[in-house]
This record gives sequence, C-alpha cells and structure tokens, in this order.
Amino acid sequence: MRAPILNTPRLRLRGWQQNDLAPFAAMNRDPQVMEFFPKLLERSESDERANRFGERHFEQRGVGWWAVELVDGSCFIGCVGLLARPVEFPFSPCVEIGWRLARAHWGKGYATEAARTALAFGFGARGLEEIVSFTVPANVRSRAVMEKLGMVRNPDDNFEHPGLPECHSLRPHVLYRLNREAWLSAMG
Repeated sequence: MRAPILNTPRLRLRGWQQNDLAPFAAMNRDPQVMEFFPKLLERSESDERANRFGERHFEQRGVGWWAVELVDGSCFIGCVGLLARPVEFPFSPCVEIGWRLARAHWGKGYATEAARTALAFGFGARGLEEIVSFTVPANVRSRAVMEKLGMVRNPDDNFEHPGLPECHSLRPHVLYRLNREAWLSAMG
C-alpha cells in the first residue's frame, strides 16, 4: 500500500518526495524542534527515518508517516503519521500517532489539523481499535495537541522509554490513548 493523499482545508498529507529530505533534515537539526528527542539527527539518519517510516512503513504495515505541505503553496512543513509498534513498549502492540513540524509552522493549529486527518484514516480506512501517543512530561506543546485530539491520559500508564538508558532525563514518558468508539462518538 502506498501512502494515500489526504487533504484538509489548509494541508495536504502525501507520500514523501526527494525534495522533502533537505527540509526534514533541517528540522531534525533544529535544537528547538528536537528538544524532547535524545539527539539531533545527522542528514543520513534523517533520510533513513523518512525512508523507513514513510513509504516503506505504508507498504509493510498499512500505516506510516506522511509528508505535510501547505495546500496554498506546496511548502513542506513537516510530517505526521501512524506507526505500527509491534513489540517495543509495555502497551505494544500498538499504533502510535506522532507529528513533527518546522518551527516556523508552530502555533497555527497545523499539527492538530494533520493529526485529526491521520486519526480519521486510522480509525476509518484502517479500522484500528486504538491509537496511542506518548512524549516526555515536559513536552506541553505535544501534550496539548494530544488533548485537543480527544486523547486521554491515565497516570498509571506512565512508562520508561525502553530505547533510552536508565537515568536519562527523557526516559520517563506519559501515554495518551484514543479508542475508536470515543473517536466515533466525538465525530458525532
């Protein structure tokens, strides 16, 4: 399965193109964008992630990261996506929703708008029963998006990220969940 093109009033979620890699790499080198990630990414690491979680993830798992662009200017602004996480976390298997936008596009509601569309794809076309999202407790911007999406946090679900060393400042994470029934109810 290739990444379907999804549209919102202001955004287009689409498969990755070669010319997305340079602005994506620039985002992944921005200390503010990457504040709650373990490190800044080198260009090769950034390209590898776009390839692994983009079309390849869609082909293998039916979900993945979309490149996000502005409808009125075809300007790449970041990515949003659904990632299948089969065995990594205490709550796996799961499908995680996440987003990453260039700093110039923060505070405009784009992350929420794109994520709502990704959720609709996940619960609708893919028939998922639950979608999760997680971050470090201090990432208030992403947590606000999760809450705007209707995702719910239970403090009992807090966990230590297994991909980070013990005592790492970013190891503690909060988990938010949204199930299909709650999403359908909110859609009215």
